[in-house]
Amino acid sequence: MDIKQYLDSTYLKTADQAGLTEAENRGVVRNAVREAIDENFKLVMLRPDMVAMARQMISDARSTVTIGTVIDFPAGKGSLEAKLEEAVKAIEDGADDLDFVLDHEGFRAGNAEGVRKQVLECTRLGLSHGKIVKWIIEIAALNDHEIVQLSALVKNTVMMHFEETAYSRVFVKSSTGFYVTADGKPNGATVPAIKLMLENAYPLPVKAAGGVRTYEEAVEMIALGVKRIGTSSAKAIAEGGAADPGY
Repeated sequence: MDIKQYLDSTYLKTADQAGLTEAENRGVVRNAVREAIDENFKLVMLRPDMVAMARQMISDARSTVTIGTVIDFPAGKGSLEAKLEEAVKAIEDGADDLDFVLDHEGFRAGNAEGVRKQVLECTRLGLSHGKIVKWIIEIAALNDHEIVQLSALVKNTVMMHFEETAYSRVFVKSSTGFYVTADGKPNGATVPAIKLMLENAYPLPVKAAGGVRTYEEAVEMIALGVKRIGTSSAKAIAEGGAADPGY
């Protein structure tokens, strides 16, 4: 199976997180974009401040690789206004996919209506500009019941307010890859959680982010029904090699 068109090649570390200077980290991003172009991956996923540079590189190469970015990353606790402002800037810079971090803490604290409003308004913004929208629910922070609830919340909001033709352009996504878990528990996609997401997000597509380390694991996720896989080791996975331990 050629899985490259399922892979969102991902690099989301800041310079501090990577232990690099700003210039060095920008060089890492440039290399990631070049690799995505050379390998013809579906998409390259970057921090918002790297989108404009990536757009220029991809345009210069006349490549079909698309650009994704993360909004309100990684905690998702920003206001609706902050999410919208960051998304507008990303759109202006040339992003194709907008991956919003859902406010799972707000939801767990009882603010389901506020979360639902964010999903509605941010999805409306993205779709109105022809973008793909993804909602990161952060499964490592949730129990099974909450995974079901949040997958269904995104699905029901989209189905209530948008035409059926939009459904394939709004994803439910598993993880940021940056959530810190206790006792070494997985902070990315797992098969049981992905199954819950697929069952409760349908007919919206699902993206498995983090935790997919090998070609075989990627094929398993695709066989389950996942439409996208986020990984920092896209080339290694596509070639059947071992992934890096990070996102």
